[in-house]
Amino acid sequence: MPNRSSKAGHIPIRMCVICRIKAEKKKLMKFVLIDSDVVFAKNNELAKRGYYVCNNNSCLQKLDKWVLRKSRSSNGR
Repeated sequence: MPNRSSKAGHIPIRMCVICRIKAEKKKLMKFVLIDSDVVFAKNNELAKRGYYVCNNNSCLQKLDKWVLRKSRSSNGR
């Protein structure tokens, strides 16, 4: 039996930025924003702030609108 501080058996949970559903990290697609462009991070090779989206068609279709809104809010800072 692992001790309390062990991460054995830990399953990371992330949330889709569109539908807000929580799922295992490996079941969601990670992407990063680079100059307001969506770049999907295959195998987590990009070491930037990542966002997650589920593989649902409606979420993927709404992603462009989310990126546009996110880039506007980032420029207003």
